[in-house]
Amino acid sequence: MLVRVDPTSGQPLFVQIAASVRGSIGRGEVGVGDVLPTVRELAAALGVNMHTVRAAYSELRDEGLVDMRRGRNVTVVAQVPGEAQLHEQIHSVVAAARHVGKSDSEILRLVQEAL
Repeated sequence: MLVRVDPTSGQPLFVQIAASVRGSIGRGEVGVGDVLPTVRELAAALGVNMHTVRAAYSELRDEGLVDMRRGRNVTVVAQVPGEAQLHEQIHSVVAAARHVGKSDSEILRLVQEAL
């Protein structure tokens, strides 16, 4: 699982961390029962304060995605509802568009028009 943050973003770091972990869960990169890095490990890897990581993990716990126990690991306990299916559908649409000869920029334009 790769967690990325952008310190220049206007979005708080803990929100970015939670979104990154949530995305990893949704894409199936980590699944139910998988152990996430400890607060200390992830904070050190990202170069952020431990409280920042703890806030991100707490948000995921409140959403019912992870279980946090003091002195123990952080464990994934649920999948992001519908996220995996959404990723599969998006990949199918991109594959279909490429099959009919659409370029990446054309695919992006089509998606933006759908918004």
